Amino acid sequence: MPVPVPQQRAVPAAETTHGADLTLLVIEDDPAGTFTVPELPSAAGTRVRVRTARNLTEAGRLLTDDVDCILLDLDLALPTGARADASAHPDELATLKHILRIAPRHAVLALTAENDAERAAEAVRVGAQDYLFRGELDGRLLSRAIRYAVERKRADTAQHQLTESRLRAQENARLERGLLPTPLLQGSDLDFAAHYRPGRSRALLGGDFYDTVRTPDGTVHAMIGDVCGHGPDEAALGVELRIAWRALTLAGLCGDELLSTLQQVLEHERQSEEIFATVCTVDIAPDGRRAGLCLAGHPAPLIARQGRAAHLLPYEDGGPALGLLPHARWPRRQVQLGGSWSLMMYTDGLIEGRVGPEGTQRLGQDGMVAMVNGQLDRGLGGEALLEAAVTQVQELNGGELTDDVAVLLLERDEALIRGRGRSAVRSRPGSATPASAQRPPL
Repeated sequence: MPVPVPQQRAVPAAETTHGADLTLLVIEDDPAGTFTVPELPSAAGTRVRVRTARNLTEAGRLLTDDVDCILLDLDLALPTGARADASAHPDELATLKHILRIAPRHAVLALTAENDAERAAEAVRVGAQDYLFRGELDGRLLSRAIRYAVERKRADTAQHQLTESRLRAQENARLERGLLPTPLLQGSDLDFAAHYRPGRSRALLGGDFYDTVRTPDGTVHAMIGDVCGHGPDEAALGVELRIAWRALTLAGLCGDELLSTLQQVLEHERQSEEIFATVCTVDIAPDGRRAGLCLAGHPAPLIARQGRAAHLLPYEDGGPALGLLPHARWPRRQVQLGGSWSLMMYTDGLIEGRVGPEGTQRLGQDGMVAMVNGQLDRGLGGEALLEAAVTQVQELNGGELTDDVAVLLLERDEALIRGRGRSAVRSRPGSATPASAQRPPL
């Protein structure tokens, strides 16, 4: 008759607390009746209860949730069905392997004869926590071996779970790194920088998303968005929206047409109708001096022009967040950028941090503008500017921000661009451009 596989409890049997009673299941068939379980002394208030099974079929019925350790006679025969399967390939440890299969969460002690040390050691290598010899068995030794086996099984289980957790974390990190955007700006005169910090602990991706691409006509398209919520589902939806935006942009869509299509993607992919996303898109003309701006419930970008204080771009004509209204429209507003400028796009995680001695107020957009102006006065730009901005927001908040934060910066230096143009004119046709004049792709 096949041996029934007992239902294992969710918590491993070896995970016992110090001082709690232990239950030992002895699986041993001694026709001569010479083997008896010695009396087990209690240690530190811990008692050991003993159950006895004469065969594996009976052991299967007695192997309940409260069993902590199994003492198995290695000479015990397999059940009829299992023995038939193993007859073609005899295995001296087949019984032990059978027990390890049906009781993977229990500590196991192997019992064998004194002259069988090699098989006893092999039993430990296969998966038993320890081995005992029949002739040397006494109550104190057995009691100590039971406690050692239970604690070792607990430690092995914890180590196995830790290893699995580390492998999952490494796999998730590789996956998330692969999903982070790589800006496509080769051939552009704009400088790009970004700072991304998810609110979830030990995560690389959050519900915020951004991307930047340059289309064949020379237009630079930038986008930043925020899916409501902070969990892995929101992070996955953010990645889907970012990839959809890139595909739609490269296909030639822009403005209201693009956002309407992106809303359809959101509606099909979201877990609930309550999920929405805010988005800001900017398309910068090939000459770099003007841009189209669309806002879908998102904070307006900040612009700093040469010789002027930073301020917010107009945001009165924005539309609703994606996913709120089925037939919404998002007007595209034309804005003048000028010759030299810095354009900063951000998610609300940057402006919703607390400020003040008691943390009763939000930083807000006005506070962010004043903070960025102070950093610009110090001559900061690029990645240094973004890093300083996020660091100062955290300091004002009095600790780590709970929301995702994404900040994107595009910069144009007209004097530098003209200097490159003059260098190109001085180069003779057909001659190689000097390495000092070559600009690496962004």
